[in-house]
Amino acid sequence: MPEARPVASVARALALLDALAERPQGVNELARGIGVSASTASRLLATLQRGGLVERDAGGPYRLGIKLVTLADGVRLDVREAARPRLRALAAETGETATLSVPAVGEAITIDFVAGESSVVSLARVGRPSVAHATAVGKVMLAHGGHPPEPLTRYTQHTIVEPGQLAAEVATVRERGWAEAVGEREADLNALAAPVLGRDGELVAVLGLQGPAARLTAERRRAVLPRLLEEAAQLQG
Repeated sequence: MPEARPVASVARALALLDALAERPQGVNELARGIGVSASTASRLLATLQRGGLVERDAGGPYRLGIKLVTLADGVRLDVREAARPRLRALAAETGETATLSVPAVGEAITIDFVAGESSVVSLARVGRPSVAHATAVGKVMLAHGGHPPEPLTRYTQHTIVEPGQLAAEVATVRERGWAEAVGEREADLNALAAPVLGRDGELVAVLGLQGPAARLTAERRRAVLPRLLEEAAQLQG
């Protein structure tokens, strides 16, 4: 059968979701980003908002909606239930925040987390998308067939914004089976992430650890990495 032509309005709606996976944005900025008029973007956003896929506060920018998490839960509820005790164990043993993310539109979305028990912890946020090139979770996504945003936005002085450098980093993640981010999305936040694979080798979820940079140092990351990899392996399909 001949390849079906994409439906323009659906393609534009998906482009809006991809743009909002980067950061909350207003109508005009979104319209410019996907190359449509502000009125067209506004109509698309209104439809997505009615469906719960995007949301906004009165007069504020649009952001991804919690319905995306619900959709992810419907597909991967078994992963979340299986991962919950492992998140608790990781948080208790390392003192850092353990996270569970699943592939979604454009990025990985956090669907669960357990905060560490240290006096100063990094809190995750359910529904928050990763940034493909600036987070450990995002790099795992890229290593398993995801696509980096264009252009590569700089969040801190450590963010990888050169495509060749990012490609080399992703190749390393793919080869060794885990990723790290060192002050790349937020200057004072470090993280590790490992893939959770299904029976056919597809990426089902990403297990992560994150914490303050002053505590989750290179030495500390080496110390906790085996536990992260062990728990991720236990969740494999």
